[in-house]
Amino acid sequence: MQNKRKAFTMIELVFVIVIMGILAKFGVAFLFQAYNNFISSKINNELQAESESAIEFSASRLQYRIKDSVVIRRDINDSNVTAIADANDSNYTVIEWVGTDSDGFRGEKLPNWSGIIDIDLSDKDNLYSPETNTTKENNLIQALSNNKSDINDSAIYFLGSDSDIHSGYGWEGAITDQNRTMHPINSEENISIFAPASGTDDFHDVGEQYKLAWSAYALSLEDYDTATKMGNLYFYYNFQPWNGDKLTDANISKSLLMKNVSTFQFAAVGSLLKLQICVKSMLKENYSLCKEKTIF
Repeated sequence: MQNKRKAFTMIELVFVIVIMGILAKFGVAFLFQAYNNFISSKINNELQAESESAIEFSASRLQYRIKDSVVIRRDINDSNVTAIADANDSNYTVIEWVGTDSDGFRGEKLPNWSGIIDIDLSDKDNLYSPETNTTKENNLIQALSNNKSDINDSAIYFLGSDSDIHSGYGWEGAITDQNRTMHPINSEENISIFAPASGTDDFHDVGEQYKLAWSAYALSLEDYDTATKMGNLYFYYNFQPWNGDKLTDANISKSLLMKNVSTFQFAAVGSLLKLQICVKSMLKENYSLCKEKTIF
């Protein structure tokens, strides 16, 4: 005769239920922690990539700045500019500068502009720059600006020149003479000649070494939400303050560089610039990541 298996006793049932409850509790906790770790890792990787890309992009543009041209503003509509070295607090959201045309100076095989003025072969109406090709430079500027600018929108500045930062670069209005840091130019039939831009007078205070610029640039924190404490970082380009262009003009080129930016700060340390960008996540509260860069 087969032995019949006895049913679970009450103690055994209670024991099984307790064990299953413990396993269920820790199982759910384990799954929750695993999911939380996955989300945190995903957010961290995304923020790392986005912030790294934004700060490297910004640094690569600031690397070719005219160091004395860097100004800051409280916001995009602030008409008062401050030299970055004179900043007295951290409540500035816009950094703006004139950039040297590094692409033209490299050229394809030879530089499009040489950076040298032959004083002996120049006069008040024409500056002779040996080995310069304004035709090639014009083609390059048109290509880089999507045909919004050309050689006749550019300006040259002489190394070692000294001028008021407010008027010397056009931050407070168009340059209408040749007594400033920036010298607006036009091309001539001779591809190695620079002429004063239309509407300006004769060349003054010229030197043997120059740099050419065809655009200013800016980084601006905008759309700031005081509730979330986040805004968007924009990059402005393809504008010429020496010709009277302003950041608020409708035709200025503008690109969204980064969303959900919680901090955008900059400071000058001698001739160096320090840049900090912090970004927050909308998926996880109080999760932020910062990147810093020193630009020579």
